[in-house]
Amino acid sequence: MLENPEVFGRSIQLFLVDGSPSGLIIASIHGWTGSVLVSSQSTFGRLLARPEVDRTGIYILYGPDPENPLRMRSYIGEADSVRERIVQSAGARGFWENAVVVTTSDEALTKGHVRYLEARLIDIAKNAGRVQLDNGQAPDAERRRLPEADRANMEAFLANLRIILPVIGLDLLKPRAHREVESGKDIEALPPEEAVRFEIRHKSGIIALATEIDSEFLVLKGSEARKDTQNVGRGYQGLKTELIRQEILVPSNDGSKFVFTKDYGFSSPSAAAAVILDRNANGRIEWKTVIGNLTYHQWQERRS
Repeated sequence: MLENPEVFGRSIQLFLVDGSPSGLIIASIHGWTGSVLVSSQSTFGRLLARPEVDRTGIYILYGPDPENPLRMRSYIGEADSVRERIVQSAGARGFWENAVVVTTSDEALTKGHVRYLEARLIDIAKNAGRVQLDNGQAPDAERRRLPEADRANMEAFLANLRIILPVIGLDLLKPRAHREVESGKDIEALPPEEAVRFEIRHKSGIIALATEIDSEFLVLKGSEARKDTQNVGRGYQGLKTELIRQEILVPSNDGSKFVFTKDYGFSSPSAAAAVILDRNANGRIEWKTVIGNLTYHQWQERRS
């Protein structure tokens, strides 16, 4: 018997149309009529040739934000026939690297459905805060009236999209991990949390605190980072420079170190450790649990 009957596994099918992971991909969930087609710029022509793209649906253009190296940029649209509209949208935007088209195998989506889905996707992505939306307007889903039953069906449709989009590399709907320390509060005075906390205590006096939420390694506001050692690895120098430019890292009052002005999620413990210690670092060893003094690696092994 399942401990939580609301949590269950899902089977996601990824069909490599060209037989290559870098080619056109069709993603679907077992038992769901939705179909998600994914292409890069190089396979965009093959995407447009697919019959599914001539159906009513929604589409997403996704790529690095040219104005902010720490973020991605996205445009969300809808159309009676996606093919013509996505060509226009892609031609007007140079940032995108991936194009995603969402339709159904049974052509069940109507114009009302996709207009509602577009509005909800824009709203969810905006609230998640992971991407810079390129949409000029944010339509109100409440004004895109649907019968109650249709609205419920579209919310179920969205629930499946929330599952499948991260699998194909799009995190725009996933809420950003956030656990901020109260302003001006000593980082060591944080109350115990349900989540495990990790720390770095360097011989220079630097102290940093972090936690892991939804596979994102979150360094907490108030954490400290070394500065001016000239030892940060080339791979992380750009990241640290950008964090300083955006004032996520600011000099301390005495100028001897940097301080995080807000929580910031890193892609890995090693990326976080490299920025904090200003050198290449193995985060699996550098980070240790506040309680028990286990390395991140040891903590992971005990969980498995």
